[in-house]
Amino acid sequence: MGDIVLHRRANVTDVRTGHAEFRTERLLLRPFREDDRDEIVALHVDPATNRFNPHPPDEAVMNARFDGWLAGWAAGGLGYWAVTGAASGELLGVGGLNPVEDEGERVLNLAYRFRPSAWGHGYATEVCRAALAVAAARWPEVPVQAVVRDTNLPSIRVTERLGLREHRRRTKDGVREILFRLPGAGVPG
Repeated sequence: MGDIVLHRRANVTDVRTGHAEFRTERLLLRPFREDDRDEIVALHVDPATNRFNPHPPDEAVMNARFDGWLAGWAAGGLGYWAVTGAASGELLGVGGLNPVEDEGERVLNLAYRFRPSAWGHGYATEVCRAALAVAAARWPEVPVQAVVRDTNLPSIRVTERLGLREHRRRTKDGVREILFRLPGAGVPG
């Protein structure tokens, strides 16, 4: 999978004690803030970022999701990160882990979404590697899962490069999905 480079703000102690802000080689990963709302909602409703999503959310749905993500950070200290350029501070996208129940099982959902201008720079892999390091240190018993549309070849390649393997396939709301897994400790693969 390759070495994960988490800089000074993200040592193993920080990860285990719930430190929520991390730096990778090129990125700052931090919890969402209320002042991120407009940019993150716009990112998620942009048709360009929904090429593989047959039912892109509207602004009302995304505002409700954003409220949920803020509440998740406040309640449990875990959620998707706002991904910014470490040097520029520009919001490039979102990514990381979010705790969810999937068909009755507790999993950490690994996901990302970036502005089109941030595509092709390896940011998805960089963010996901940091997220996997956090998962291994803080929640080793909880499986990490990525849900990918079966037509989304770029995300399938990222997921496989990270070491996740196909767990199963399903059709949900008329959409064919592949569930990739990186099992937690003690959880059968």
